[in-house]
Amino acid sequence: MGELHERRRDRLAARLAAADVDAMLVTRPVNVRYLTGLDSSNAALLVPAGGPAVLATDGRYAGTAALVCPELELVVERRTAETLTSRAAGAGARRLGFEAHDLTVARHADLAALDGDVALAPLPPLVEELRFVKGEDEIVLLAEACAITDRAFDAVLPRLRPGLTERQVAVALERQMVDFGAEGIAFESIVASGPNGAVPHHRPGDRALQPGDLVTMDFGARYAGYHADMTRTVAIGEPAGWQRDVYDLVRAAQQAAVDAAVPDTDVSRVDAAARDLIAAAGHGADFTHGLGHGVGLEIHEAPLMGYGRTGKLMDRVPITAEPGVYLAGRGGVRIEDTLVVRANGPELLTKTTKDLLVL
Repeated sequence: MGELHERRRDRLAARLAAADVDAMLVTRPVNVRYLTGLDSSNAALLVPAGGPAVLATDGRYAGTAALVCPELELVVERRTAETLTSRAAGAGARRLGFEAHDLTVARHADLAALDGDVALAPLPPLVEELRFVKGEDEIVLLAEACAITDRAFDAVLPRLRPGLTERQVAVALERQMVDFGAEGIAFESIVASGPNGAVPHHRPGDRALQPGDLVTMDFGARYAGYHADMTRTVAIGEPAGWQRDVYDLVRAAQQAAVDAAVPDTDVSRVDAAARDLIAAAGHGADFTHGLGHGVGLEIHEAPLMGYGRTGKLMDRVPITAEPGVYLAGRGGVRIEDTLVVRANGPELLTKTTKDLLVL
């Protein structure tokens, strides 16, 4: 893994000359992990335009850092950003780039007050740009997170019955994912039953599942840092006609979005593939969020796909496709997959059936 992370750092270093900086200070924990392999709550990385990078972390993570990235020079200090800024100044750097989307105003003031003739230069999200297209090694890890998610759904599905609460379903899904090898959950699970299904990000509560409910479950496993995201809606007992109609509409819209997710396609067109279909059926106002988002070391990454969003899909970019229809006071349907954009067609990583399951 050391060679993999070194190649990532080299790619970042190659961009620094164009950014007119001598070195870059990386402070976002997820970006430090991407460039070093170290997962910690307090670390920073100094990446010079030429020469080896330097990692700083505190004593809690020093042993882990020595194991995970032994090729890096390690500085053990609690004030990681300050330490590396002084290090850059001492090495002769005149312009030090920093992650403008991460560094707070207060911490920027602390760094600017340090001794040394170095100017702080705000940079765009360069590491996130590198993370946009995934390596095949990353896709393997993401696929395993999705496989765990599928397995958890299969294991919990037979237990769903009237009387079980939303919270009990959420806990069962989360426990099952961990039992199947997840290092944790990718995000707070959503279980929304009956009229609660009209709230896209409903928090599971004490409402018991009832005959006639549609139940939406949005959840995912985290494996080796990579986040899965899947949503399925099932019926408790024979669904009403309007429930089948809405379900069939959302399923068709979701498939249209999946089919549209090919390289060089504008993200707004992928969103429109689902949104226009839902609008034509008279439910445009009932699809109240974007189509989806990128996934990886974070649950929400670029690209964001929604009405008015800009940018294009590229080969080896994992995304979600998650259209929904939400009817206040009645319920809702959302269907979501994690998939990888491929030149030869989208690769679904979540593989649970999208047929309407009647329990």
